[in-house]
Amino acid sequence: MVTKLTLAYDGTNFAGWAAQPDQRTVQAELERALTTILREPVSTTVAGRTDAGVHAWGQVASYAHEALDPASLNALLPDDVAVSACEPMDDSFNARHSAHSRAYCYRVHHSRARSPFERDRALEYPRQLDRDLLQACAHALRGRHDFTAFTPTETDHVHFERTVLRAEWSFDGALLSFWIEADAFMRQMNRVLVGTMLEVAASARSLEDFTALLAGAPRSAAGRTAPAHGLYLASVSY
Repeated sequence: MVTKLTLAYDGTNFAGWAAQPDQRTVQAELERALTTILREPVSTTVAGRTDAGVHAWGQVASYAHEALDPASLNALLPDDVAVSACEPMDDSFNARHSAHSRAYCYRVHHSRARSPFERDRALEYPRQLDRDLLQACAHALRGRHDFTAFTPTETDHVHFERTVLRAEWSFDGALLSFWIEADAFMRQMNRVLVGTMLEVAASARSLEDFTALLAGAPRSAAGRTAPAHGLYLASVSY
């Protein structure tokens, strides 16, 4: 028996989904609650491992045991983690390997005055930005490209091509949101993409320079890595 579990969390005070045993992780909190209810050790598989500080609206995990009432799990979970659904699946289901795509959102608060409500929730960016250039960068991402430039040089990745199904910026006053859906992602890929796109929109590099990076340029050719606290794992599709 395999169960699919959907959850959300505020990554502010977590060392990521999984890290060293002496660090607070989302995985450890979830498995502790599952083990308490099921009265035996439970291990989980996750759709997308998030780094320290990254949030999730629609993370998905799976475990080999019966489905539980989300309310029972939430009663044992800390306030910064919440389960929204827990459903039985076919025994072949695996939260990571069964996923067709994952979607992320990166939020930017674009204003000269910081927002106390977006603290640890969005990147504060007071500089001038060309929003049309941001959108042009996003549109250039669609399709299959080599994203070597957008992940750390020290990596376990062997293949660097990814297929981007959707990429666009949405604008709601001072709040800018970058939405991207792809078949798979590499470590820090979205954060480096955002950091580089912001450089284009701030006239620090050209759109042509950005698109050239998609041919497999080295990491040193791309821009800075945007902070983790603006990134959200939005959903996982199966």
